Amino acid sequence: MTIKPLADRVVIKLVEAEEKTKSGIILTATAQEKPQIAEVVAVGPGKTGDDGAIVPVALKVGDRVIAAKYAGTEVKLDGVEYTIISEKDVLAVIE
Repeated sequence: MTIKPLADRVVIKLVEAEEKTKSGIILTATAQEKPQIAEVVAVGPGKTGDDGAIVPVALKVGDRVIAAKYAGTEVKLDGVEYTIISEKDVLAVIE
């Protein structure tokens, strides 16, 4: 089963949060921050503009992005957690 986002939505898979600080302190799951770096898994066709033309999404599958911290809807499919967000909630692409 796959997820096919609609309009300008993007499906991302969050990268695991760091379990250890730079100084070597191991963090419990409750002390870890929610990760903001994610990989784009699926992209919608784009949003319909005022003139009726479709404005394509600027992202592509495989892009590594920084997403807004608490944006989107979390979905679990086949045991894997994904987040569906709007393109506007993607803050940057990591190159």
